[in-house]
Amino acid sequence: MKIKKTQFIKSSTSLEECPKGDFPEFVFFGRSNVGKSTLINAITNNQKLSKISSKPGKTQLINHFLINESFYLVDLPGYGWAKTSKENRIKWDKMSKNFLIKSHKLALLFILIDVRLKPQKIDLENINYLGKNNVPLNLIFTKCDKVKKEELKINVDSFINQILDSWEDLPKYFITSSTKRVGIDDILNQISDTINSITKK
Repeated sequence: MKIKKTQFIKSSTSLEECPKGDFPEFVFFGRSNVGKSTLINAITNNQKLSKISSKPGKTQLINHFLINESFYLVDLPGYGWAKTSKENRIKWDKMSKNFLIKSHKLALLFILIDVRLKPQKIDLENINYLGKNNVPLNLIFTKCDKVKKEELKINVDSFINQILDSWEDLPKYFITSSTKRVGIDDILNQISDTINSITKK
């Protein structure tokens, strides 16, 4: 798939405020500072599309980007950011999960995992919760350029083994680096394949 046109559409505080219509949504969700905005910019080859901040918690709304005038990439607030109020964390979590479970346009959710870290409880809890609610999801391990190959394998294997404690079938996963563009084409192919499968229904 080639990205020919990108456009920021709007930021929303709830599912009800989100853009109307039937364009499929490909959603990016993960811990604060996992690299969601950077990955979206790498996928679209547009470094100015999604705003990037050195400080976690920049994304606080549901952000829709229209791609090739045919589907959306959606950037959700990150979870697990400690340097904000408990009230904010609860509000963002409720907003994101309500969107993920109730949006009828959601084609695929990508949950981003920082591959530099050992398996994090909050990641596993979100994956299991959304899986139990039948949200179609894939995993994206980010920042693979920041670790040695041996550590990369250990961390991915460890995370996958913990997922298999709760899942019968392993979700599809990708290993990526936005700066080195590792895995970007694989994600684009997955988006294209998903759109094609929707079209055939």
